[in-house]
Amino acid sequence: MRISLTGIFLLTAAVESLSLRDSIQELSAKNLPPPPKPEPISLKTLLLPPAIADNAPVGGCDKKANPRETGCLGRTAYFQGGGFLPDGNHVLAEVNFVGAPAAPHPASIYNGSQLILVKADGKTFPNGDSWKCLTCGIPHEDGMFDNPQAFLDGKRVLAGLRIVDCGKYDLSSHKCTRETTNVYPIRWNTSPDGSGRGGDIRELRLHPDNVHLGFNAFAIANGKLTQYGYFSRLSFNPSPEAGLPSGPRYDLINVTRLASLANPAPVEVEGDKVILTPNAITVGEFRGFSGDGKEAVWIGYPAESSNIDAFATDLTTGVTRRLTSHPEYVDPIDLSRHDNWMAIMDTRGTDRNMWLSGMRHIPPITDLVTTTLTSSVRNNGRRRFFRPYLLDRYGDRGDYFGQRINDQGSGKPGSGDYNDPEWNGRADPRWSFDGTKIVYWEEQTISPACGGDNPLPCYPSKERDGIAQRIVVATLTNRKPRPPPKVKTASDIVPWGEPYVVGTQASIRPELPAGTYTLEGQASGYAKVQLQKDTVSVEYFMFSDDGKVFLNGAEKVTSHTINLTTLLIDWHSDLTQTVGNVVNTKKTGPGGLQVEMDFLVNLFMANGTLVTELDRKKYFQPQNFT
Repeated sequence: MRISLTGIFLLTAAVESLSLRDSIQELSAKNLPPPPKPEPISLKTLLLPPAIADNAPVGGCDKKANPRETGCLGRTAYFQGGGFLPDGNHVLAEVNFVGAPAAPHPASIYNGSQLILVKADGKTFPNGDSWKCLTCGIPHEDGMFDNPQAFLDGKRVLAGLRIVDCGKYDLSSHKCTRETTNVYPIRWNTSPDGSGRGGDIRELRLHPDNVHLGFNAFAIANGKLTQYGYFSRLSFNPSPEAGLPSGPRYDLINVTRLASLANPAPVEVEGDKVILTPNAITVGEFRGFSGDGKEAVWIGYPAESSNIDAFATDLTTGVTRRLTSHPEYVDPIDLSRHDNWMAIMDTRGTDRNMWLSGMRHIPPITDLVTTTLTSSVRNNGRRRFFRPYLLDRYGDRGDYFGQRINDQGSGKPGSGDYNDPEWNGRADPRWSFDGTKIVYWEEQTISPACGGDNPLPCYPSKERDGIAQRIVVATLTNRKPRPPPKVKTASDIVPWGEPYVVGTQASIRPELPAGTYTLEGQASGYAKVQLQKDTVSVEYFMFSDDGKVFLNGAEKVTSHTINLTTLLIDWHSDLTQTVGNVVNTKKTGPGGLQVEMDFLVNLFMANGTLVTELDRKKYFQPQNFT
């Protein structure tokens, strides 16, 4: 009898996996083309509205701050860059306007969270500004316009939990005004009688067919917060008969949960044996679609211990491929419309996660209780440690780990250069429709991630008005523009998923029974695995899956649940890895390592140490609160 376990990922996401084991596919090294050579990249920072203090009073955005009276941003207020319009000359962004004058002043509309359009070709709109507000002065419910993504028609934008629609006019047109624009909310019905506001959803991504949409939603399983990915169809409802909001809206119909108990899990037991399925579908967080719309892109349960990577799964067949394998953390990702390239935000090059994840080829067993931690140390509160990278379709392989997109400048902290390490990449990078450009956005490290009690200094921003955010367009200068390929409308059915039944909860996998098990190395050796409630112990004996990398030693990890979002991890490690003449180690100090992590806050607080040494280079954990 085979039993599978629900592991904890990201938000302790339930591990729901693949369709059929035969559908798991990983290209062998023999079938992969050689890595691409680095290519020239030109970078340009886009001009944003003027910036003033976040707490500017009413009227603080005066003619001195903005002579055209078209709004001011808060220097460090919430901000999020988005994608291109289909023409490649305009970029979307969510901004927060502050200091607007009181009504009935015409500029009073430049207030709060709004969606703007920014010129990316060096030109201006008819009023002389390089930006245009798409939602200012238009009635809509409060809320964010995050992750803005344009439809192919150039007239609509998916932004947060709504669709901004300019009717028959292009969003960039001077004819697209407040009078011609509507903001339609998006609703997922979770009530059997259709009442209420519907389910809470997040991280929405538009399918390339512009008919379907993917999203994520939190749930509670086994007393812990979890998350599932979903696939759905957009349906415009001009006159809703039930539910809120009661005005015109988009309903999500034919919803499928991207998980099913019918699929194998990444870790299962059969008798006294542990069975691993490295490419099982474990959608911890849905992140988007492939350019042709055939695949769902996601991050989930690690294929190698402590190594959070991106995967893509065919929506029809369930065939899954691993997109990244660098030991550092990735989650923001966008695949090009032509499907030959991907842009990612990754901590690679920063050594942020190497103390945890740097040792490769460790089976993902302790991850049953550690993935909440390993996926959370990538941040320090609001600060990210991401850098933008360009990879081809086949991803990391051999010594190829992509090309850093913003590797231009002195690299000196505080310089304001494109490769200034105090300017941190944020989610998501986005491809232009013609495949020649990538847009990404960054935020400078700000207090409390620097300054005060923090040992890291804060640097003044060198951007205009001292704003702490910037949008950068990377042009791949050797590439010729190509029209995006036509995408067939996807089926509503995802065979390896679970059709959502309104009002029901997701099926939860039973936890693995406590006991002692054996994991056989594919080439040699074995591992002794002990499973207890919230504790995993593994001892390796000349364990090897490839006959080249051999693992000895032991790890033991216990996870204590403090509340829905906070865990205390007690980690003990004494691993030795031999690769030819190279000896690598992963060791905790006396007493092990204890880390408390609230994954909604992401502040690193630890007692003890864990050090990973690879080829005589040591990687240390971050200082607390850094």
